[in-house]
Amino acid sequence: MPAEQAPRRRTSPLPIAAGKHVTPHVLRHTLAMDLLQHGVDRSVIALWLGHESAETTAIYLQADMKLKEQALAKIDTADIRLGRYKPDDHLLAFLKSL
Repeated sequence: MPAEQAPRRRTSPLPIAAGKHVTPHVLRHTLAMDLLQHGVDRSVIALWLGHESAETTAIYLQADMKLKEQALAKIDTADIRLGRYKPDDHLLAFLKSL
């Protein structure tokens, strides 16, 4: 194929990746998180990534803030008294003595 007909290679980074260090590990982690967020079972993700066990996949599936917020949104807090914890004086004195 003559040089003028050769496919053009992308020499500039993708705008979304500009200034970021994108490695194969980052791509695998991103894919695993995206699959998890779309409801794919962890065992399927483990197989897709080629892992021997689901425990290996846990490295890639550490929950991000969006997943944590979704989990908290599912909790019924109607019967939970919300407020900030205030330790009593005995506990504070004990902690200060340490």
